[in-house]
Amino acid sequence: MLYLKRKVDIFLDNWRKEKGHKPLIVKGPRQVGKTESIRRFAQKNYDSVIEINFVEEPKYKMITENGYKTDEIIKNISFLDPSKRFIAGNTLLFFDELQEFPEIATALKFFCQDGRFDVVCSGSMLGIQYKKVESNSVGYKTDYEMFSMDFEEFLWAKGYGESFVEDLLSHMQKMTPLQEVQMAVCAGTFLDYCVLGGMPAVVREYIAKGTFEGSLEIQRQLLADYKEDIRKYAEGVDQGRILTVFNQIPVQLAKDNKKFQISKVAPGARFKDYRGCIEWLDDAGMVNLCYCLRFPELPLKGNYDESRYKIYFADSGLLVAMLDEEAQEDLRANKNLGVYKGALYENFVGEALVKSGYGLYYYKREDSTLEEDFFVRTASELIPVEVKAVSGRAKSLRTLLESEKYGDIHWGIKFTAGNIGYSDRIYTFPYFCAFLLKRYLKSIG
Repeated sequence: MLYLKRKVDIFLDNWRKEKGHKPLIVKGPRQVGKTESIRRFAQKNYDSVIEINFVEEPKYKMITENGYKTDEIIKNISFLDPSKRFIAGNTLLFFDELQEFPEIATALKFFCQDGRFDVVCSGSMLGIQYKKVESNSVGYKTDYEMFSMDFEEFLWAKGYGESFVEDLLSHMQKMTPLQEVQMAVCAGTFLDYCVLGGMPAVVREYIAKGTFEGSLEIQRQLLADYKEDIRKYAEGVDQGRILTVFNQIPVQLAKDNKKFQISKVAPGARFKDYRGCIEWLDDAGMVNLCYCLRFPELPLKGNYDESRYKIYFADSGLLVAMLDEEAQEDLRANKNLGVYKGALYENFVGEALVKSGYGLYYYKREDSTLEEDFFVRTASELIPVEVKAVSGRAKSLRTLLESEKYGDIHWGIKFTAGNIGYSDRIYTFPYFCAFLLKRYLKSIG
């Protein structure tokens, strides 16, 4: 099976080389490639790999019966399967589907103190159980959050090397427009990525066939799996309400006012009844929440209204797969984003920001039309980020730059379908450069 190179590969190699490294927990939504990447890393680096999947082999939940100390756990694993070999300094224990047995996290402290064996844990719905895992292992683990493939990983899958990405970044840094052929290749590849999303199963099929054939069926199966997870793991929260919110996201994003409105979800729906549902989807890694700032100033954390937010899909391909049939056909056959254009481009950029490590924040002034899509920050500045579906004046962005009210804002960024450019303190970049924003800001900082 074709292996798709991932950023977690680099992280895992560095983790292993680090002296005195702690047990590692890789969390992220289902089907983003966690198990595959960890297995590949394990087979490449260890003489003995002990993989325990708590969904497929629930009998292993008995391994903590005599306590959480390393020797007791090893003894119990050996009772259940005497063929498993424990070689000090050359064994990886891989506990998969950790959300089924979060109690094992208590053992991480003892593995960490023992130091003979490397431990990696993973789980698809781990966010839901994470408070339990955290309390059982605080101080004795390293965390890594994995997402579906970002645009850079998609470029790797298509055969473009690191020099291609470095060249893009260099154009951004020097503010030199891309050549026509570069623009055409990058824009076309990016649109393919937007339609497909970054779920490895979908990307692998596309790379193998060179077309979109079969991609929608895989995406719809993934959506069905997500809905099945809601039914399975949503304990104590209304599963029906979570599903209703999930299904409403594309509908609400298509509206001019993209703020998620609970009142539109169901007749008489109230925020307090649905808040837990939205948090659940966020914890599960299915959606990205973008909170409304109280005022566009630093710091960002703590300066937002928890009851006002936009909800984006964590993987744009799954959002595209939920659109109505006509929009699907238009997008795949004619590369036309139609009524959803603004919503999809915002989702693409929001997804790129989250995968780069940013939180999402927007601003809408209640008493005017001023609304800014996103904000990022440097050490001393707040930078508004506007996403334009059609070329035109960035009215809100100009207001933020020209008014004396917003002292932390000195310049802005605009993502469009056009080329790299600069005018009146606004740096313009093509949508496909959004994944490089953090690196760009760091390099000019």
